[in-house]
Amino acid sequence: MLFKNITMIDENYQEQKNMYILTEGNKITYIGKEMPKDYKGEIYDGENKVAVPGYFNAHCHVPMTLMRGYGEGLPLDRWLFEKIFPFEDLMSFDDMYWGSVLGIAEMIASGCASFSDMYMQSPAIVKAVEESGIKANISRSCSAFSDDVHYKDLLAYEEMNYLYDYMKSADNDRIIADTSIHAEYTTKPTLVREVAEYTKERGLMLQVHISETEKEHRECKERYNGMTPTQWMKSLGIFDNKVTAAHCIYCEDEDLEIFKESGTSVVHNPTSNLKLGSGILNLTKMINKGINVCIGTDGASSNNNLNMHEEINLASILQKGVNRNSEMYSPSEMFKIACKNGAISQGRMDCGAIKVGNRADIVIYDLDKPHLYPVYDVLATIMYSAAASDICLNMVDGKVLYKDGIYTTIDIEKAKFNANRIRDEKLSALAKVGK
Repeated sequence: MLFKNITMIDENYQEQKNMYILTEGNKITYIGKEMPKDYKGEIYDGENKVAVPGYFNAHCHVPMTLMRGYGEGLPLDRWLFEKIFPFEDLMSFDDMYWGSVLGIAEMIASGCASFSDMYMQSPAIVKAVEESGIKANISRSCSAFSDDVHYKDLLAYEEMNYLYDYMKSADNDRIIADTSIHAEYTTKPTLVREVAEYTKERGLMLQVHISETEKEHRECKERYNGMTPTQWMKSLGIFDNKVTAAHCIYCEDEDLEIFKESGTSVVHNPTSNLKLGSGILNLTKMINKGINVCIGTDGASSNNNLNMHEEINLASILQKGVNRNSEMYSPSEMFKIACKNGAISQGRMDCGAIKVGNRADIVIYDLDKPHLYPVYDVLATIMYSAAASDICLNMVDGKVLYKDGIYTTIDIEKAKFNANRIRDEKLSALAKVGK
């Protein structure tokens, strides 16, 4: 496809007007002011439109769309143990698949090219990702409440082997297999050590929740002779691998040194952390330390959506307010965090920017809307005035997945029908057991 006379956000996250962008296969092959010679393929008119790189949702639990709005108003520990875990115990392969389809549709419509997922029933998520055309780093989270539990004894181990084998045999690299530890407070040393070893042996990356709440951070130090969750995990070999660590709100200076030395990516999840009353990440401290920080939505059950456009906007204005500095985190800086930094966290080094040779992950905003006139600064208009509903096209790996409100790979009506069906079934089952 050739994008003609379009404003684009270039590899330095700056505005370029009246550009041509040519995609062939899954790559961007030409960017310039002139029309490529002898081109005879499909042309997309870029008048009043802006091309930006696809967003990377660096932390998500995609099937949790089925619990959107369930368990409202509780702090994290009660929300998990009283509401979420009992609901999850009832979820089948079919439930996980439809929850994933629904969540992927939401992400595609809000500009995502890829997401990092930490959940269960991995084959169901793989099926939804493959059918939809989006990219994903999928991990099978694991936990244990006894130190006698071994990784090989868990269903999580079987599913992780499935993910690894699937990734190795697939004819494309849209799906990357990551390992995962849920968190310090849901695991024990034996399991953590064994997952770290498994990850290193296979050359994989790992996803984990770290220091999401003050309570979690404090109680870990009480359990393990003053060690923070980060220090405890380092002692068990987790940071011998490339890690994506979600939340990290209460991390200490020594923790940040561990992140920097190990090349860990930290995921800022502003909406979820605010809504659950967990706190606010010190983004500036992380960035000044040289840590790769990216953006994630977390699950729709705590957010309550998977809208990456909205998440990036909140991350920007939240940090300005917390730091009392309107000059912090310009739109170009936030685009880099949401696009390139997210791609780095997933090990996708040819993604995250509109650049010749990079993957053709291109999102188009339609600026011909009343709330977007007049335009003085395109980047600021997209960041602070636009909404996800202004996205009129999402191309991932050169394939258009969404155009003018229509999904090309997803039956959205069937996904909505099944979401309501599953909700009703689960509420009935939970009522019978008094949950």
